[in-house]
Amino acid sequence: MLVVALTGGVGSGKSSVAALLAGLDVPVIDADAISHTLTAAGSPVLGLIAEAFGSCFIDADGHLDRAAMRSLVFSDPSARARLEAILHPRILSEMRRRIEALSAPYVVLEIPLLFETGQTHLADRILVVDLPEVEQVRRVQLRSGLGIEEIRRVIGNQASRSERLKGADDIIDNSGSFRALEDQVNHLHRYYLELAAT
Repeated sequence: MLVVALTGGVGSGKSSVAALLAGLDVPVIDADAISHTLTAAGSPVLGLIAEAFGSCFIDADGHLDRAAMRSLVFSDPSARARLEAILHPRILSEMRRRIEALSAPYVVLEIPLLFETGQTHLADRILVVDLPEVEQVRRVQLRSGLGIEEIRRVIGNQASRSERLKGADDIIDNSGSFRALEDQVNHLHRYYLELAAT
């Protein structure tokens, strides 16, 4: 089975591409969704996070305080490394388990921080969703209401646009219309089916 890793910077449209592929009956495994499941209230992983960082990162309802954790890991590389050491092996294990349970020509792994976490080896092909940074900022601002400085800080903590493009096997340009995005996804879908058949 062909394994395609889907990635891109914040606001690039990864989720839209993943949804279009899922609409074509392509199995999509979302690393962020797995992370949310692993850190659900009362989970053993949440206990490990509280142990490593303190109970101040767990809110009154027993959920991970994602805003506080995000703020910490963006400002402290060692904290980020500790969090990744807890989460990434477990996310990887769950992704592998799900891949093994599948029977499909190809599978898509939606991994936002693919390059940053050194997980490119997981895939046969890397698909990057791309758009200019100014458009990234505009879309994130519309979607989240975050300030420009905070958005730029998030972007600054991710692999650069040039790094992603250099590491890509396939690129979707998401700077145009939704129809243009759909056309590119349909084209790549046919291409991946051909690759999977060889």
